[in-house]
Amino acid sequence: MTAYMDHKDLANETIDAQRTLQIADGVHRVMDEVARAESAAGRPAGSVKLLAATKTRDVGEIMAAIDAGIRMIGENRPQEVAVKAAGLARLCAERGFSLGAADAAGSAASATSAADPTHIPFHLIGQLQSNKIGKVLPVVDTIESVDSIDAAEKISRRAVARGITVGVLLEVNESGEASKSGCDPAHAILLAQRIGTLAGLELQGLMTIGAHVDDETTIRRCFAHLRKTRDQILDAGEPGTEHCTELSMGMTHDLALAIAEGSTIVRVGTGVFGERAFI
Repeated sequence: MTAYMDHKDLANETIDAQRTLQIADGVHRVMDEVARAESAAGRPAGSVKLLAATKTRDVGEIMAAIDAGIRMIGENRPQEVAVKAAGLARLCAERGFSLGAADAAGSAASATSAADPTHIPFHLIGQLQSNKIGKVLPVVDTIESVDSIDAAEKISRRAVARGITVGVLLEVNESGEASKSGCDPAHAILLAQRIGTLAGLELQGLMTIGAHVDDETTIRRCFAHLRKTRDQILDAGEPGTEHCTELSMGMTHDLALAIAEGSTIVRVGTGVFGERAFI
């Protein structure tokens, strides 16, 4: 168990009015920032989805974000998915929303559920160990952190056994930083095409984490290369890659740069919830 889970009740559903207001203000600030970035890039309003990264946040905090307008959430750790899923699903249902795969009839989120304004997609955005696949498949719509054919095949086998289809994004290490996960950009197209052949998976796009540098040119170059890779995958037209449209890139500190380079999903935690008390 992750150490901070001994110190914070992540299943807690009740937060005070001040914390509720703080989160709502964060949601609205980030939404405004996304809208400004869309406009500055000449992109249509609403073309970028805001995913609230909910690592270390409890059920009450996440529901405050949903009440303020968040319509996509993402967890880093399968342990947190397991702890929070039931409470989140129940409270979402009380508000007329469905949440994740459990409420989407096990179908991948890019089809009907993604177009349904009452459905809140639930993504896994952190690394997934083989022994944790069973914890997340009944809950999440999409796994954003698939970075090898081995990982994809393991998820595929579990999905087929359950009779479901799960969305996946191929994670690409565009920055080349050793501290980051993701496949080598040079292998991304071939990997995406191989993933597209696997049963039980729907390849929905690509994901990356921006370079941890101050140079905006370097950051934008990484994001632009991911967009180019996505476009090459689509242009090649290999079977199973036709839904590879998403670009999950950009976080609190670099979302405007990511949106300028074509991001379709930005993953924001600190901007929505404030600084984390735990790592």
